[in-house]
Amino acid sequence: MRMMLWVAIATFVIDQVTKYVVVHWLNLRELFAIDVLPPYLNLRMAWNYGVNFGLFAEDSNLTRWVLIAVALVISGAVFWWISRERPGPAGRISAGLLIGGALGNVIDRIVYGAVADFLNMSCCGWTNPFSFNVADIAVFIGAIGLVLFTSGESSNDPSQNPS
Repeated sequence: MRMMLWVAIATFVIDQVTKYVVVHWLNLRELFAIDVLPPYLNLRMAWNYGVNFGLFAEDSNLTRWVLIAVALVISGAVFWWISRERPGPAGRISAGLLIGGALGNVIDRIVYGAVADFLNMSCCGWTNPFSFNVADIAVFIGAIGLVLFTSGESSNDPSQNPS
């Protein structure tokens, strides 16, 4: 459980620090674009009012607070589930990534009214029209990890621990 909390805290802090640096120090909110290693890595400011790829992006206050509530409920449910399930280290790390990333995007919605997305990666003649952030990466990896590394069986199950 401690591992899940530390991963969640680290993910949250890294996400918020990178957003602060990019949005405020590098002033991407006004510059809108900074080429870092074109075309592979660019900074492109995008305010996401919806969910993945801007779905449900109505820029309404109701949508904002519904998405905040959904993220908090999912984070709480994952925390509760993993606390009871007690999967191995990979499952706990995955849960921490998902929770930390989700809470990072919740803070954005509270502070900015939308999620601050800024990472843009393209390659090989394909131009990616979307931006994302560290929290998005963490949520994605965490969700995949939960699918792969949690089996529905508890690691503290007596049948799995020979005496």
